[in-house]
Amino acid sequence: MIQHSTSRRGFLGTAALLPFAGVAEAAPGGNARAALAAAPYRVGQWLPSDQAFLNGWMRRYIRTVAATPAPLHPVILEFQELIEGDPEIFMLFSQMFDELPKRPTFNKTPTGEPQVKDYLHMLQLINAVMTTAPDYNTTGLVGFPINAILDWPMGTRSGFVAFLNDKVNAQLKKVLNEWAAFLRSPASCSVLGTDPHKGWFGSDARKAMPGFDREFICDPGKPAHGFTSWDDFFTREFRPGQRPIASPDDDAVIANACESAPYRVAHGLQRRERFWIKSQPYSLMHMLARDDLAERFVGGTLYQAFLSALSYHRWRSPVSGTIVKSYVIDGSYYSEASAMGYDPAGPNESQSYITDVATRAAIFIQADNPAIGLMCFLAVGMAEVSTCETTVRAGQHVKKGEQLGMFHFGGSTHCLIFGPQVKLEFDLHGQKPGLESQNINVGARIAQVGR
Repeated sequence: MIQHSTSRRGFLGTAALLPFAGVAEAAPGGNARAALAAAPYRVGQWLPSDQAFLNGWMRRYIRTVAATPAPLHPVILEFQELIEGDPEIFMLFSQMFDELPKRPTFNKTPTGEPQVKDYLHMLQLINAVMTTAPDYNTTGLVGFPINAILDWPMGTRSGFVAFLNDKVNAQLKKVLNEWAAFLRSPASCSVLGTDPHKGWFGSDARKAMPGFDREFICDPGKPAHGFTSWDDFFTREFRPGQRPIASPDDDAVIANACESAPYRVAHGLQRRERFWIKSQPYSLMHMLARDDLAERFVGGTLYQAFLSALSYHRWRSPVSGTIVKSYVIDGSYYSEASAMGYDPAGPNESQSYITDVATRAAIFIQADNPAIGLMCFLAVGMAEVSTCETTVRAGQHVKKGEQLGMFHFGGSTHCLIFGPQVKLEFDLHGQKPGLESQNINVGARIAQVGR
């Protein structure tokens, strides 16, 4: 059984999987940022800030589903039975739609009703997703529609509670596993064509990925460039020599573990924090699921960065060392920090929060360099069918730059966690960490360890 995880680039990445819209309307108290609302896309270009585009897409999607009704997939029927059979879950999934503000921003259908009217409508729309793969799109980036379906409801009080419910997340995992099976099938290659606007090898996508054939292992002479499925395309690998490892023989140089953009550097990590508040401090015991090794990082340093949808989704070891532990922690899929309210930038600004609640993979490495000692790589999947797969085992020695695992199907974020004894000088390539930063190549130097 594969392990999924939740979130978005900035939440996700730079190109085409999540169909959110960033608007300048927020819950009472105002959480939306003017800078983000003015931008043509939410951070990372996963989430379009043009609410009109999302409105139009949802209207078309709802009409298509209504015009071609299909029997509910067994896993969707099971979801319906869970909602209707559990009084607490039934209440939450009923109230999350009732709690949406009665304001134009939230009335997205021509009739003035919310785009998704109720949980039954939600299930019908998710049902239609089960046999679709993400199209490329230069504007709306609509490719992971479950996020669009749940956009506003998950920001309600009831939605916040519902999407932290263990039973709900267990069922969502089943739903996403079924979708993952389709995304691993040859049928999902339908989007890997040359349609100028929708195909991942069409003219629009080529402009966004001009060096694709040179950088990635593929066969341009074959259909779908030789990829066998959407997932095969998503987890593509670089051609040899494309991403050299920084100072491979110098254990004092830490390499970037993912093709990712710096989000945050935190010092003085605490054992436990109130991670759900707006400032979202890191809470080690929650992040690492109360692992005994979490105590080793109290007072230490954390580096977090987010990935791009258009680039590379495999993880590489930032140091040379021996794998101590490697495991996946089950968690939530559609939870964002409650302090974000209805702020459409909430998913982007929930990155620290989701390190504590989302499905994630923890890989502990005893570095060869004694000045580093034990460190932890934490991979946090960020939305839709975003799977954390580890490819290393305890006792295995890895060299800096060797593969640790990968994300599947969606975007993601990751953290490097160091103990309090480690003296680090970060090299973020002239950037300040934050939602507007740009990718640093995987394998590139991101820090130096004091001797």
